[in-house]
Amino acid sequence: MRKRVVILEDEEAIRFFLWYFFDRRGYEVFTFPEPGLCPLHIAPGCPCPEGTSCADIVISDVNMEGKNGLDYIEKLVEKGCKQRHFALMSGAFSAADLLRATHLGCALFSKPIEMDALKTWVEVVEESIPPERQLHNWA
Repeated sequence: MRKRVVILEDEEAIRFFLWYFFDRRGYEVFTFPEPGLCPLHIAPGCPCPEGTSCADIVISDVNMEGKNGLDYIEKLVEKGCKQRHFALMSGAFSAADLLRATHLGCALFSKPIEMDALKTWVEVVEESIPPERQLHNWA
């Protein structure tokens, strides 16, 4: 089974760059310019049956056009999301952003993204993914 990543980023160039990075690694990649367009955001609860998750990685920009990636991830967690690997990106993390992100257990990447740091984090995540894991087909 292919790995799956969900990417939320309002800047088209960065969204494409991340799509390309994960696609080259063999991922099924879903990108959205803002949380309201992502099916995970509009679901009333976590749609994943027990023992499954929606993706292997969810990575979101913090400050999108009128939207906040931290709010998006907090809502997923509040709905009982079974996702284990969240990452946030920002050109300027505030102290409050850092505190909230740390509380959520998110990996943090400053923009411009250091590719070596992203690649290293992704490799660690990939090593932790059980080969028998099941992904919920929500898309």
